[in-house]
Amino acid sequence: MDTLMLYGIPTCDTCRKAIKALEGAGHAVTFRDIRKDPLSEAEIATIVTEFGGAAINRTSPTYRSFSDFLKASEPEAQIAAQPTVMKRPVIRGPQGWTIGWSDEVQARYL
Repeated sequence: MDTLMLYGIPTCDTCRKAIKALEGAGHAVTFRDIRKDPLSEAEIATIVTEFGGAAINRTSPTYRSFSDFLKASEPEAQIAAQPTVMKRPVIRGPQGWTIGWSDEVQARYL
């Protein structure tokens, strides 16, 4: 099976569900805690290029706590300022990138 890189935080229920399901389906999952091991500028740029504004979880408490200035800034600046504002999980595999844990994403991997 594929080796997948899952970007998230360990306290995220959706990330935990995704890891459990992916491993249960036979995937090797490498988890990257974006708090402990922040994304580089290049990684943030790649994620934003891939998903645009959808990379930001605008319903999160983190986003709601942002100043008006930060809310109006580019997604790259928002993720760099506070990585937990990124919609999770972001999964990178041999077939490309996915974001979130929707039915569509699950169908792709499971």
